[in-house]
Amino acid sequence: MTEEAEAPGGEFEREPVPDSALLGSGKFWGMYAGEHAAGTEFMIGPLFLSAGASLSDLILGLMLGNFLAVLTWRFLVVPIAMAKRLTLYYQLERIAGGSLVKFYNLVNGLLFCFLAGAMVTVSASAVGVPFGITFDVPSDTFGLSNPAFTALVVIVGVVIAAVAAGGYERVARFANIAAPWMIAVFAACGIVSLAQMEVTSFAALSEGRFWEEAIVFVQEKNCPGEFGFWKIVVFAWLCNGAMHFGMSDLTIFRFARSKASGWAPAIGMFLGHYMAWISAALLLAALIKIQPELAVGEDGKVAANPGLLAFESLGWAGIICVVLAGWTTANPTIYRAGLAFQGVLPKSPRTAMTLVAGTVATIAGAFPILSAKLLDFVGTYGTVLGPMGAVILVDFYLMKKFGLRDEYAYHSDLRINFSVLIAWCLPVAVGLYLILWQGLFAAYAVIPCWIVCGLLFLVISKFTQKELADQANASPSI
Repeated sequence: MTEEAEAPGGEFEREPVPDSALLGSGKFWGMYAGEHAAGTEFMIGPLFLSAGASLSDLILGLMLGNFLAVLTWRFLVVPIAMAKRLTLYYQLERIAGGSLVKFYNLVNGLLFCFLAGAMVTVSASAVGVPFGITFDVPSDTFGLSNPAFTALVVIVGVVIAAVAAGGYERVARFANIAAPWMIAVFAACGIVSLAQMEVTSFAALSEGRFWEEAIVFVQEKNCPGEFGFWKIVVFAWLCNGAMHFGMSDLTIFRFARSKASGWAPAIGMFLGHYMAWISAALLLAALIKIQPELAVGEDGKVAANPGLLAFESLGWAGIICVVLAGWTTANPTIYRAGLAFQGVLPKSPRTAMTLVAGTVATIAGAFPILSAKLLDFVGTYGTVLGPMGAVILVDFYLMKKFGLRDEYAYHSDLRINFSVLIAWCLPVAVGLYLILWQGLFAAYAVIPCWIVCGLLFLVISKFTQKELADQANASPSI
């Protein structure tokens, strides 16, 4: 569930991709399979059970939500990506201005670091199992776990940051090799968990007594919760909102030779966000049924410890899978955070910025509350970054139809297009207020903020570009 992968070939950052560099659909299917069967799945799956989602709602809700996500990639991102053939960052620079894009890069990089930090926690949870090191999730947002686990997070974070600093090609090659094996282990986790719970038929699965008993156990220890069908649908659809609604994957699909490549996210959604989430949730249900005492931490609460869950199901193979899944997510995410920070300070070496990103991610990973709140974090991530995708969509489809200049910053030599700044910041500020202070489920804010941002951008541009309305179509854009 990581954002924007490195563009194939690593070139054409400030020009359209030429026909000679276009790629066939197979390249995209392989990339999305690796990107979305990752360390986050080991955390998110059990969180559904802990939140009180019924098994039937989970199975059907994830199916619909992931299907909507695939449609959004295919019909929202791909047409613009193939028409423009530009990276997300360069498109935004032409629309919003270079200085505003630097601010966007800073926000983007920090959110990357927080996501990577959760994956450092995931990997550390698996490394700690052989040493008897577990972790609890403090109720305090800035609370640390026990000293041994905090030290383990630091060690794992340093190693991951050092590898990421070595360059993306090495990281990507390792992730692509590991991905097929990890997907197989995810499937094995689900199958073994069902066997451990003596679920031998579909009828026994559909009855879901083991699932309901696990929910009761968790909520007696923690607190009551509810995660209904439509909440599951919205989460599955929008947990990667920054990538499709936010247009981050313009950078990927600008290399697509045909629109058929736009269906490639389906393999990530249905092997990673469907099969892997359900399998990971079954791990917690099985542990509660077989060894409930292991599911309860020293604080008396149930915490989803990915390393322990996988070990109790598949032994050392489970531990290795959790380590690799966290590793293959955190490494490229830290690398991309370093690139985002380098975009803020262009003269800084990429290696140094990657190490800075790794440091921030390691610090974030020391606070287990981040991984425990992934259901909220990924929605917040989409709420903050997603609206910029509406700016790109409006600029591409509507500006000329309303007699306005597209790519206004580029044609007017602006460092900051204030119509973009206002349109982005206002709905995001309201969305964050509702999420952080009013308790709104974060994923619910993504689409409203996206729509309002697009409308504000169009309306404000109508006023700010008034003096240039007559020349709106004077010169063609790329």
